Amino acid sequence: MSATRIGQRLVRQSRRSPITTFRLTQSIRPNGVSRAFSVTAQVNAPRFVDLQSSIKLQDHELFSRRHIGSESSEQAEMLKVLDPPVNSMEEFLEQTIPPQDRLGKPALRLALQTREQHIRREKATSNICTAQALLANMSAFYAVYHGPKGLKTIAEDIWSKTRLAQNLILEKGEFKLHTEGLREDGAVLFDTVTLKGSPEAIAKVHKNAESQNINLRRVAEDKVGFSLHEGVTLESLGNLVKAFGVSEAEFKSALESDKATFLNDQIPASLQRKTGYLEQPVFNQYHTETELLRYIYHLQSKDVSLVHSMIPLGSCTMKLNATTEMLPVSDPGINNIHPFAPVEQASGYQALISSLAKNLSEITGMDATTLQPNSGAQGEFAGLRCIKAYHEARDGDKRKVCLIPVSAHGTNPASAAMAGMKVVTVKCDGKTGNLDIEDLKAKCAKHADELAAIMVTYPSTFGVFEPEIKQVCDLVHEHGGLVYMDGANMNAQIGLCSPGDIGADVCHLNLHKTFCIPHGGGGPGVGPIAVKKHLAPYLPGHPEIDPQRIGAERDSTAVAPISAAPWGSASILPISHTYILMMGGDGLTKQTGTALLNANYIMSRLLPHYKVVYTNANGRCAHEFILDVRPFKETAGVEVADIAKRLADYGFHSPTMSFPVSGTLMIEPTESESRAELDRFCDALIQIRQEIADVESGKVPRKNNLLTNAPHPQEDLLSSEWDRPYTREEAAYPLPWLREKKMWPSVGRVDDAYGDTNLFCTCPPVEGSENL
Repeated sequence: MSATRIGQRLVRQSRRSPITTFRLTQSIRPNGVSRAFSVTAQVNAPRFVDLQSSIKLQDHELFSRRHIGSESSEQAEMLKVLDPPVNSMEEFLEQTIPPQDRLGKPALRLALQTREQHIRREKATSNICTAQALLANMSAFYAVYHGPKGLKTIAEDIWSKTRLAQNLILEKGEFKLHTEGLREDGAVLFDTVTLKGSPEAIAKVHKNAESQNINLRRVAEDKVGFSLHEGVTLESLGNLVKAFGVSEAEFKSALESDKATFLNDQIPASLQRKTGYLEQPVFNQYHTETELLRYIYHLQSKDVSLVHSMIPLGSCTMKLNATTEMLPVSDPGINNIHPFAPVEQASGYQALISSLAKNLSEITGMDATTLQPNSGAQGEFAGLRCIKAYHEARDGDKRKVCLIPVSAHGTNPASAAMAGMKVVTVKCDGKTGNLDIEDLKAKCAKHADELAAIMVTYPSTFGVFEPEIKQVCDLVHEHGGLVYMDGANMNAQIGLCSPGDIGADVCHLNLHKTFCIPHGGGGPGVGPIAVKKHLAPYLPGHPEIDPQRIGAERDSTAVAPISAAPWGSASILPISHTYILMMGGDGLTKQTGTALLNANYIMSRLLPHYKVVYTNANGRCAHEFILDVRPFKETAGVEVADIAKRLADYGFHSPTMSFPVSGTLMIEPTESESRAELDRFCDALIQIRQEIADVESGKVPRKNNLLTNAPHPQEDLLSSEWDRPYTREEAAYPLPWLREKKMWPSVGRVDDAYGDTNLFCTCPPVEGSENL
């Protein structure tokens, strides 16, 4: 089809809002904060020092008071509730941190246990925290909103614009197609065109494009490429072809001509789709913003989130994601720039990345940081590859053994296996949860010539600070290995200690946990790694640009990229950057102490009713603890899943189940929760313990009670028949505050065993899907 015919078609169908590819340079300056905030962390001097900013302390306090859930006066009272009680936060921290520191209704169940790390360890394929499910849902809503007809219209729009540009350029005779499509004339069939010409002509095109603020793909000296999308306006399209020598008059002529109509057979018949697609009802009924918003909020009403109650998931750090931190992500200078845009067009990003990396290095006591990894597990993989490259440069490839304590974070074994290392497990004390030093000594001696690293989590996934952590580091170093510290629990360290001062050579951080990037729904996330200077040359590189930009000596030492983009998920970095700047050093230190206090407060309130698996010698936990509910299986026939499902009747998301200890609940409240919310959660678990006691005493039967029938959705409670040994009121309103603030479960109990053995891995068939 000629450019004239396609142009006429585009004039009739043009309807998109203008999104151009203009130059985007954005400086990041959160309100009231314009300078980088620099911090220094030391074990014996637990403070952050502001080296540059002239911001007054009260400015940081204003934000930190809103981020941290409890006031200082409340914390003083909470300290007295601890078991045993203490008089001050300082005394509490000394004791906590070692000086060294069921209805027939259709329902879908997410079944992941065949791949999760607590089941498969080194054979696990990923972690759920940053599984990118949130981004997948965004794409799904795009398809829901446009539907099959809308998506086809968009595709035709893109196709038409691309063909117009392609044909206008080819008609000039100076360029030829580099990649030919399957049509007889060789036309490329969708959104991308690659052209070839003389190096001089290609250089001129780039120069012309730059004058129009357009970035073209530099394929080679004699090749250039571009891709179009539905947001490209006719004005932008005209500027694009102008760079290739097409005059404005020629472009307008192609648009205004009425000599031809658009032909529907331009895509070869053999390639045209004959089958239907997106036929499920959800893709065919929400095509206005009003309807889509109602649908989104309808789905949202089914989910327990932080807008309803605390999310006590252990090892997840579900803290506040403040609105102020989220605002920059909506700025076009942040979200509308290509990850491979020339760095000179992204000076704001460069300043942000440099400042954030510097602050993270100082927080961790390290010398260099890369922001490239997209998740904590990816950070682990990157850190281990750096360690492996370091050893290979000195001892060849013989050092491949990676020691991993059973108390380490769940993804560690899989990351080590992916990095080509041999996993050797180190025992932990069954009573304290602490690493077995004698077993570590034996393993170090046995594998002295092949020891590459140890992976430790501090505080451990058992919820305690390892008292001999420095000795652990020293032992491994003495035997030629390096120390990888998993930063999944960094929320318990900031300002009080740091991985670098403890003795780690590399650590990763979860910006989507400790540093406030929201990861509910499964990502996205950022898992930076911070390293000591001897590992800095090995930080991941990139073929387009060295993300570390520290000199040519890295050309032969940097490990291959861990992410497709040089700086990973850069568009969400402003969240953590803003959080650090607004909290300030004292605010960050205070949040750590509050997180520790909140966990110990809940533990102390629950100790008269439940057992806790691990504490330190002072009876303290770190920022999380493991509640032992295993005895109830024998005494009442109640299992951990029953308690988790009953918590839904109280409006709470379950704590982490059966990880790291099977049959237990791991609880992490974070610093963002108020004492009132902590008490509400404690009251719920204490009431559940009484419900278990009623089963133990024989007051209610073991197989028909509030827990084994939980949760209780409205449909269940409104049924005409009720043959249960408890009232509807006891099921729905076990505590008084639920009458005013009740988050109703959407479905009744799902048969977990049935769900695990009857997997449904794709969209349901059209028939009956309207019931889901």
